[in-house]
Amino acid sequence: MKLFKKTYWLIYPILIVVFMLIFDQLYKMDSLPIKAGICALLAFFLSPRKKIILTQTRKVKQITWLFLKEPITID
Repeated sequence: MKLFKKTYWLIYPILIVVFMLIFDQLYKMDSLPIKAGICALLAFFLSPRKKIILTQTRKVKQITWLFLKEPITID
C-alpha cells in the first residue's frame, strides 16, 4: 500500500494506454481524437480519486478507488 500511496497518479495514464491498445484491437477506427477521447473518459471513470476529508482534529487526504474495499489515507 505504501507504493500505491506514492504512485496512484500513474494509474490514469496507464489506463489510457491500456484502453487504447484494447480499443485498437476490438474496433478498427481511423479517427485518433475520437478513440483517445473514449479511452480518456473510461480511464477517468476508473481512476482513483483523491478527497480531502475534514475530521475533528485536522484535514485528511483520502484515496478512494473502485477496486479498493476501504479508502487509503495519506498523511
